[in-house]
Parts: sequence; structure tokens; C-alpha cells
Amino acid sequence: MMSFVSLLLVGILFHAIQAEQLTKCELFQRLKDLDGYGGVTLPEWVCTVFHTSGCDTQTIVNNNGSTEYGLFQINNKIWCRDNQIPHSRDICGISCDKLLDDDLTDDIMCVKKILDNVGINYWLAHKALCFEKLDQWRCEEW
Repeated sequence: MMSFVSLLLVGILFHAIQAEQLTKCELFQRLKDLDGYGGVTLPEWVCTVFHTSGCDTQTIVNNNGSTEYGLFQINNKIWCRDNQIPHSRDICGISCDKLLDDDLTDDIMCVKKILDNVGINYWLAHKALCFEKLDQWRCEEW
């Protein structure tokens, strides 16, 4: 009985901490507030997110002494705060770990600040891979 309870708890906890990997159409739905913001369309966002984080909300990448978090790979030196860089500029006013949950509300708020400050070129994948020929990044349901 004890092993059954332990196994059940492990199963519940594993499910709770699993990353959410979003499909193209889920991204279209969840990112609709970004459509047109800063002149960037939803297909451009879907492409950019795919090439930036693999559409995984819990992606963390260490990059030359800093860390990038979440679906949009937001950097902890300038945009969010964590224990790694205590003197981050934290322009978005958010803890970096909030960028790893499945609620994209705060992520989108931060993305808009990034667009307002530095534009879409913050995401290197956009210019290289997501500027034209975007038909494959559209959702048929939209």
C-alpha cells in the first residue's frame, strides 16, 4: 500500500512540474494579444517562439553568464530578476521563474516591454527565420 501511495504522489508531482509544450494552434490562441503589436503578426510569433524555445513554457538556457527563461527566452540581466544576477535591471518587474509557468499573461506583458524598448530584433530567430514565407506557421482554425 505504501508503494502505491508513493507511486501515486510521484505521478501527480511529475504531471504538475512537466513543461507545457504548445502546439501551433494553441500558440495562436494564447498569443492573440500580441497580434500586430509592434508590427509583428501571429505567424511571426509562432515561428519565433518555435525557433527560440521549441514552444516549451519551461525552457531555460544558460547563455554566456546569463540565463534566458520560458517560451520567449527572456534574459535575466535586463528583463527579469533571479538569484543568479542580483543587480538585474528587471525592466519587466518580474521574477524570472514566473516566466516558466503556463500562465502567459506576465510573459506577454514583458514581451511588450521588450518590443517597446528594443523591438522584435531582440529575438534573433525572427530576422533569420521568421520574417517571410510564414504560411507554415499559420493555424488552419484561424
